[in-house]
Amino acid sequence: MKRLLIALVASSFLTAPMAFAQPAKPFEVAQMKERHVEKNVYKHGNKKIVEKHVVVKKRWARGHRLSPAERRHISTVNDYRRYKLNTPPRGQQWVRVDNDFLLISVATGVIVNLATR
Repeated sequence: MKRLLIALVASSFLTAPMAFAQPAKPFEVAQMKERHVEKNVYKHGNKKIVEKHVVVKKRWARGHRLSPAERRHISTVNDYRRYKLNTPPRGQQWVRVDNDFLLISVATGVIVNLATR
């Protein structure tokens, strides 16, 4: 009876964390988005004009694959020494997205490395 009780208590300690675990979505970390609101206030005579813009910025991560649509809207960095970036290995290239530099594989579009400025 004691052994059975000890086995049940031990198994409850092992299975409890698994019951609260949530399944991870693929590329969940890579596709996290940073969101903030920019607020501009202008005075025009006696009126106050408030403009609010929601800015959504993607956070990149290694292993994330850039879609062909995303690859069309990025610019290739040919003068990587100007930005103090390392020489890319064969089959890889530096690209600039917003203010982030991504080292991607040319064939697959997978992010190999990143540098933020």
